[in-house]
Amino acid sequence: MADTTISVPIGQSVNGLDERAQAEALAARYRAEFVDLKNFKIQHDLLRTVPVELMFRYNFVPIEQVADAMVIAVSDPSRLMVLDEIAGLLGHRIIARVATLSQITDLLKKTEQSQRVLDEASEGLTFDVVGAEDAAEDESISIEKLTSDEDISPIIRLVDTTIFTALERRASDIHIETYDDSLHVKYRIDGVLQEAMAPIAREHHTTILSRIKIMSELDIAERRVPQDGRFRVRYKSRLIDFRVSIMPTVHGENAVLRVLDKESMSEKFRHLTLDVVGFAEEDLRRFRRYIREPYGMVLVTGPTGSGKTTTLYAALNEIKSDEDKIITIEDPVEYQIRGITQIPVNEKKGLTFARGLRSILRHDPDKILVGEIRDQETAQIAINSALTGHLVFTTVHANNVVDVLGRFLNMGVEAYNFVSALNCILAQRLVRTVCEHCVRNVSYPDEVLIASGMDPAEWRGFAFREGIGCIECGGTGYRGRTAIHELLDLTDPIRELILDKKPTSEIRKLAQKEGMSFLRESALDRVRRGLTTLKEINKVTFIEASR
Repeated sequence: MADTTISVPIGQSVNGLDERAQAEALAARYRAEFVDLKNFKIQHDLLRTVPVELMFRYNFVPIEQVADAMVIAVSDPSRLMVLDEIAGLLGHRIIARVATLSQITDLLKKTEQSQRVLDEASEGLTFDVVGAEDAAEDESISIEKLTSDEDISPIIRLVDTTIFTALERRASDIHIETYDDSLHVKYRIDGVLQEAMAPIAREHHTTILSRIKIMSELDIAERRVPQDGRFRVRYKSRLIDFRVSIMPTVHGENAVLRVLDKESMSEKFRHLTLDVVGFAEEDLRRFRRYIREPYGMVLVTGPTGSGKTTTLYAALNEIKSDEDKIITIEDPVEYQIRGITQIPVNEKKGLTFARGLRSILRHDPDKILVGEIRDQETAQIAINSALTGHLVFTTVHANNVVDVLGRFLNMGVEAYNFVSALNCILAQRLVRTVCEHCVRNVSYPDEVLIASGMDPAEWRGFAFREGIGCIECGGTGYRGRTAIHELLDLTDPIRELILDKKPTSEIRKLAQKEGMSFLRESALDRVRRGLTTLKEINKVTFIEASR
């Protein structure tokens, strides 16, 4: 791919860089009509006649059928050979109109899912719903057997296809949101919500939600209180769990389905190491030293979905051996690792983190993983375990490494014991990585760099890598995620500041003086290495004033 650099004016996104003006100029040059697809109404009957893969391969959308010709929208009318190829494949004469690439891409994202739901749901989607109790006996309930009502069959196919496509597109969650006039289905892919298909008519809301409730063994008559359930699907010879949450809203019930592909992830996690998590070289060296200490506490912090559990699993994978007994207590056990004893929390039966942790200590463990510290009792037991010869891995919700200290002290934990137990605190976030299939170089003016807290003298003329959107990344420009980190060493001077109850600002200054790099610096390093974009790190981390 040719390396082109584009200058981006202040206040304007890369993808919107005079895109309309360029498209209009192209249209005028090649005597083609310009069309604005912003409010274009998808014609499903016409779309059914064109294979989805073809539209994605050549980046076009059909607009209308005129006599023996098909009118299509393309972004580049100069590629005459491509237009001839499309005409040959479709068996139609082609009339080309010009539209912006971003509008075509946005439309294709909706088109692909709409057509797939409407037309291709019947074939290849014969997965089974398996009850939790039935899984041990390997008895499965076919989806088709759950109801024999012919009128509901299209809804069954719609829900099945939504699940199937989510698995194919690596979605971690499926969101079904109800509005006053329609139902929207969204996938969370790489941590960001994306529209899965065109909005569904409001009258199908009750039937779709009832279908999900039947699969999850929930009460279909109850619509006024939240409900939680789960179901298991056998798909491509592996079992995939779905956690279901139903929530009533002003317009009706919403649903969120969390995808837990345990078997697939367990296979990946078997070979998972800290090398693939995304550490900077120096942070990786220091973190590996702390996870190999004979005892103490390794604390990982960050918001929900920031990859804390993945990092701890990678650490356990690196240090596990036949000589050590490793026990974990988690809520829930998301991924199973061979050679490690894993215990799921069960609040209803009285198995809390604190109670489970007390029992774990009687099983003679060498290393312990506590899924999350939520209360003083769990914190106290974990700290005592670290002080009495165990290596304890755990997580807590906090914004950065310094906030963790205040969080624990506010729980009522004794400062001296806490500081003595700690080996290190690692804060983590996930940022999306640039799609390598559609990457290009762009540059930003000084105003944008200053607004992002960056030194223009250092970054002026730097070639930032950004994806423009393609079939591989679903038009987002991103594919996959990597982690950014900040790692706090509990050196003696820092321990003394904490025990003296000094302000967190002083602790941050001392940590920086001792060589610690913060989340923002870690994020900028990923931009410098071309792994992610300036826009992405501005969304994930706080912008600090340039010094």
